[in-house]
Amino acid sequence: MMPDLSRFRIRIRPGAVLLTLAGVALVGIFLFLFLYYAWWGYGPEQPIPFSHRLHAGVKAIDCRFCHPFVERSSNPGIPAVKKCLFCHDYIIPEHPQIRKLHNYYDTGTPIPWKKLFVSNDHVFFNHQPHIQQAVDCAECHGDVETMDRLPAHNFKMGFCIKCHRERDANLACWLGCHN
Repeated sequence: MMPDLSRFRIRIRPGAVLLTLAGVALVGIFLFLFLYYAWWGYGPEQPIPFSHRLHAGVKAIDCRFCHPFVERSSNPGIPAVKKCLFCHDYIIPEHPQIRKLHNYYDTGTPIPWKKLFVSNDHVFFNHQPHIQQAVDCAECHGDVETMDRLPAHNFKMGFCIKCHRERDANLACWLGCHN
């Protein structure tokens, strides 16, 4: 004989189900937005955390101090470890991240920075004519002096063409970028 289970019947109210689903959806949306936008605009983690906000913003160190070749080369140059230690031999030298700098220097190992600003391999980009025309670095790289961790950016042709048109600059592909 089967026991009588009718008294254990669960009554599902459609309003309660909808309210529960709406609550779960709102919590899910909130978590997505919170977690996603908390990291929005950040580039990849670097081997040593470097704050452009602190160095270029608060300390007002000129970009050319760390990127010395920007005015005369297609490559602005990533600073050598010794350039970092020029200051950090004296400023917070025992900080764990600065100790990592010393380790790179002592072993002769270059810091494996991750490239953030990328253009296609067939594109030759030279900073020099842009600097000579007083194009502010922020126009392409953003306001780095306000950022701790820079976002990565893959430059596309449309970005450059738009700027060249606005400035009435050279649009001859083979004379400009594709050489």
